[in-house]
Amino acid sequence: MSEYIRDTIHITMESDVIQLNPSEFPSLLSEITDPPQKLYIRGTLPNPSSKLLCVVGSRRHSPYGKDVCETLIQGLSGHDIVIVSGLALGIDAVAHSAALKAGLHTIGVPGSGLDDSVLYPRTNRLLARDILTSGGTLLSEFEPMFKATPYSFPQRNRIMAGMSHATLVIEAGEKSGTLITARLAMEYNRDVLTVPGSIFSGLSYGPHMLIKNGATPITESGDILEAFGIKSTDEHSNLDTHKNLGENEKKVLQFLEHPMLRDELLSALKLPIKDAHILLSSMELKGLIVERLGEIRRM
Repeated sequence: MSEYIRDTIHITMESDVIQLNPSEFPSLLSEITDPPQKLYIRGTLPNPSSKLLCVVGSRRHSPYGKDVCETLIQGLSGHDIVIVSGLALGIDAVAHSAALKAGLHTIGVPGSGLDDSVLYPRTNRLLARDILTSGGTLLSEFEPMFKATPYSFPQRNRIMAGMSHATLVIEAGEKSGTLITARLAMEYNRDVLTVPGSIFSGLSYGPHMLIKNGATPITESGDILEAFGIKSTDEHSNLDTHKNLGENEKKVLQFLEHPMLRDELLSALKLPIKDAHILLSSMELKGLIVERLGEIRRM
């Protein structure tokens, strides 16, 4: 049974930090060469049978990276997959937020202790609260009042890689700390997945290097499910959904085989402008399409 931490440091009841017994640690951590001696938690651990996916990437991601992360995680909705990330700025925060939106359990592993006063970064403390409110988890091997340091981030990366069945890399420059997590995942004999990017972007260096070294390229959510040995139900659900679509809605989805600018799509539909806008708004509310940066794409 877990015990509340009791020491000379005052921890507010609001923080509700608990020290786990070793028997409660995520099971895969016992397989790594340098497992943590202690783990502190806020929130609730997921079902032990869940598949854990570590999602990492650039702190200064591109719009493409954000869009890819959100789309891939949304496609995992309804499956027993947990999103693990580092609560950092950039792709980490995008991954946690996308998991919450998709109704997936998510675990934040910050490079600090878990008390509200030190939780890092400060800008993501509301996100941390949302994770806890949703029934998710904050996890750290550092003492509850420990303030983040440069060495604590690489140290926590081994926790994320070690506890997860696979690590997904979304954008990483040549010197990105994200590649530390990917390297650790490989050392721990975990699957490394990554999203190809533009050959003209420096953020594609990491993914393309990983693919050359044997990482699995990911171009859709089904690729992640396949890596976990989970049968995708998307084909059947899409068939059922399309049965209930109107002719104009089907036409929109046909045009969106590739993302289109709104003006291009409106022109292609050849509908009265008012009717076309109403159609697209309705489809967005239904979750069939999404518009980002003026570009419309299928969900």
